[in-house]
Amino acid sequence: MADHQEASVTLPSDPASVATARRYVAQVLGEWGLPDDGTTADSVRLIVSELATNAVQHTFGQSPTFTVDIRLEREERLRIGVTDSHPRWPKRLPAAVQQDNGRGMVIIRWLTAEAGGRLSVSPTEDGGKTVWIALPWTVEAAARTATGC
Repeated sequence: MADHQEASVTLPSDPASVATARRYVAQVLGEWGLPDDGTTADSVRLIVSELATNAVQHTFGQSPTFTVDIRLEREERLRIGVTDSHPRWPKRLPAAVQQDNGRGMVIIRWLTAEAGGRLSVSPTEDGGKTVWIALPWTVEAAARTATGC
């Protein structure tokens, strides 16, 4: 496998695009060797769903598209970023019991930390932002354990 692999997709800021983003990331990671039935795959699907949902719901129509970037660096670190052109950065909202939303970033942070990763936000040249998660890539170790090597 190459030292660095990348894939990306740009989708319309529409609720139907959330499922498309989730399927796209799952397909790419499957091609890169991540088993579809593991805890990491489940966490990544949920994280991508939450990030894409935020890009659709919280840009208030000011970002007509969002982009999902996937990067695998030296088979050691997986980075997934969701970029939109809205200037407002995500905020951790207090999630009252009665709220139907506002918990997405809490979920993303918790899943990312549980997997040994980190979350960051970076500005884009057009005034928007990219919300990144970085996770350790443990596919090689899991494959060796499964084969007894």
